[in-house]
Amino acid sequence: MELQKFYYDNKIVSKFIIATLFWGVVGMSVGLLLAFMFLFPNLTDGIPWLSFGRLRPLHTNAVIFAFVGNAIFAGVYYSTQRLLKARMWKDWMSNLNFWGWQAIIVGAAITLPLGYTTTKEYAELEWPFDIAIALIWVVFGANLIGTMIKRRQRHLYVAIWFYLATFVTVAVLHIVNSMELPIGPLKSYSMYAGVQDALVQWWYGHNAVAFFLTTPFLGLMYYFVPKAANRPVYSYRLSIVHFWSLIFIYIWAGPHHLLYSALPEWAQNLGVAFSIMLIAPSWGGMINGLLTLRGAWDKVRTDPVLKFMVVAITGYGMATFEGPMLSLKNVNAIAHFSDWIIAHVHVGALAWNGFLTFGMIYWMVPKLFKTKLWSTKLANFHFWIGTLGVILYALPMYVAGFVQASMWKQFNPDGTLTYGNFLETVSEIMPMYWMRAIGGTLYITGALIGIYNIIKTARAGSKVTDELAEAAALQNVTKKRTAKEGYHTWLERRPVKLTIFATIAILIGGMVQIVPSLMVDDYVPVISSVKPYSPLELEGRDLYIREGCVSCHSQMIRPFRSEVERYGEYSKAGEYVYDHPFLWGSKRTGPDLHRIGGKYSDNWHLNHMYDPQSTSSGSIMPSYKWLINSELDKSKTEAKMNAMVTLGVPYTEAEIANAQEAMVVQGTQIEKNLYSDPDFAKTYEADKKYAQENGEEFVEMRDREIVALIAYLQRLGTDIKVKDAETSAINENN
Repeated sequence: MELQKFYYDNKIVSKFIIATLFWGVVGMSVGLLLAFMFLFPNLTDGIPWLSFGRLRPLHTNAVIFAFVGNAIFAGVYYSTQRLLKARMWKDWMSNLNFWGWQAIIVGAAITLPLGYTTTKEYAELEWPFDIAIALIWVVFGANLIGTMIKRRQRHLYVAIWFYLATFVTVAVLHIVNSMELPIGPLKSYSMYAGVQDALVQWWYGHNAVAFFLTTPFLGLMYYFVPKAANRPVYSYRLSIVHFWSLIFIYIWAGPHHLLYSALPEWAQNLGVAFSIMLIAPSWGGMINGLLTLRGAWDKVRTDPVLKFMVVAITGYGMATFEGPMLSLKNVNAIAHFSDWIIAHVHVGALAWNGFLTFGMIYWMVPKLFKTKLWSTKLANFHFWIGTLGVILYALPMYVAGFVQASMWKQFNPDGTLTYGNFLETVSEIMPMYWMRAIGGTLYITGALIGIYNIIKTARAGSKVTDELAEAAALQNVTKKRTAKEGYHTWLERRPVKLTIFATIAILIGGMVQIVPSLMVDDYVPVISSVKPYSPLELEGRDLYIREGCVSCHSQMIRPFRSEVERYGEYSKAGEYVYDHPFLWGSKRTGPDLHRIGGKYSDNWHLNHMYDPQSTSSGSIMPSYKWLINSELDKSKTEAKMNAMVTLGVPYTEAEIANAQEAMVVQGTQIEKNLYSDPDFAKTYEADKKYAQENGEEFVEMRDREIVALIAYLQRLGTDIKVKDAETSAINENN
């Protein structure tokens, strides 16, 4: 049989490896800065674009989509060409994938610190970036499928199945969750409201972890672990069961992020059931990966590549055991909103994604440059300091989570909360935050050592941009299944059919969960007293979103005695019908705010935003001084209200036409309330006089951003009274 000569494209792999390492350092550095901001809350005092709320989504996006995303592309482009015995279908598609992805990352690095965000977790980028992500992702998928069609290898190996499922599912998740109504070049509102938005977001959020941080890495595991160990994958049959059960079950598990919330009970229970089932395929994959190393354990002791991969697979097993456990309602009642979740997430991110990425790069770079790893000792040192970093990061966060949950729920014999002041919990876990910062420092130190080792390896070798290969042309690929051919073996040579079946598998769970929430009219019980936000409150809500307040504060009081006693009446689904997007939150670094309206004076809120420690001794909240002095942009208020009308919010034409006047009236009232503080009145009048005497522009307090934010905060939770709440609870139960 005549062999055909062709060239693997190593240039694209090298580009993605460089991007992986660069963005990895950026993402980890921002994360480390955030860790130290828990210890020194005013570390970046007065700099809006370096505030915690704006940097937090930058950190998550940089790590997930820049570091891990580029690692996925590097591994997929390297392994796909060799598994299919073909160069990628179109070089220009490969390069468009690379440069388009980097442009999106740079755009995120600019816009997120400037406060342009949808505030939806892992989907914070605004609508122009959503469109760009979809287009670049389609280019990646088309290139992948095109390469499969022109392949020289008869059957598609298991890694390719996972790549296909990743492409299809991420596309579906991204498009459905990114349905939004643009207001301007970098502002939009989610098409969904309240409960529906929460369900869609966490269907996306959970499965972004599943199909961006898990399935592509499982594909990479199935390729690089056997290659590094020089052994075949342990079980072909187990890989089939692992693949199909995982992609079918995973898509159902999203609602376990919303247990005890205002989400309907059936949806919560559905998420719990499938989350429990998820442990079987997850551990099946872990076992398949670890047992592939049978007979190679002596090599593991000396080979840093295999060390990284073993710990990565073990981290995957730990995280995928813990995930189903956290979906149990009695466990979730303890862990949710606490630092336990931070520990859980970082075991997956640092061990599973991070270590598999480093192991993969340590294996690829010597191959790409036709040389040996420059220093095995440095790679081993990277492994051990990185492992210690993971341990010192995760364990203190587990302890912090247990401490938080315990203190939040304790009662005195007389029925009062033992720790009624939320800040008592914060002060108790500060030592754990110190240990986390140390662990993070060790991990990034290891990463920097690894980068140095990789650079030295590349310089010691000779770069091969187009690697010569040869393989026989694919012949006699009949569409019909032969008599002795198993069904899945037949399916493995039908890439289009395999893609269709994978799409059906993931769509079933998504449709069962999402369609009822969007199509059933009584999915959310109506509460007649709940009204749309006033124009000023709407603007204040957008400021709350801009500053990332949802990163530290929830707006969802669960029906627990401890939470009702601490925060007020538990939250009802009908209270969120005008919330585009929802702001339930996923972490309580500070207290829940759903019933904050009316609890404190306007002066308290002003002082709290200017200097949190002045009103809350021991607070680790940073100051937001720029809100005090900045003029509120009211130029788009009417456009925002019209957009809300399009989304179903019942603003009248008169309310929209009189929006500016209404904002002045409400703002003036808040300004008047602020004058009740003699210190404020004295300072404000002095500033006004100084501006007039020096011919400087002076912004009236009623026109400043802080007033809009106060208006929003004072509105929260005030639409219903306890009597209304009891009535709505009866309606929900019926």
